[in-house]
Amino acid sequence: MRITLSLFATLCDHLPSEVAGQCRAGNGLTVDVPAGTSVQELIDRFNLPLRRVHLVLVNGDYISLQACAGHVLNADDEVSIWPPIEGG
Repeated sequence: MRITLSLFATLCDHLPSEVAGQCRAGNGLTVDVPAGTSVQELIDRFNLPLRRVHLVLVNGDYISLQACAGHVLNADDEVSIWPPIEGG
């Protein structure tokens, strides 16, 4: 099934180079995942460091980091992930 994954800020650096540019341009990536895939499995698939995963939304709804393992994705879901805000 297909979902859309949008990563923000430095999280794009963890994607393979062939899609990192698309991510940095602010475009969501269309990703094929098996039925039953959880948000945590998606995070693991792209080797996103958990200390850099701060805010997760699925179709605009907040998913706590503790709930990611149990939140199963559906076809056409839109997943957005942000790192912690940094800077001054």
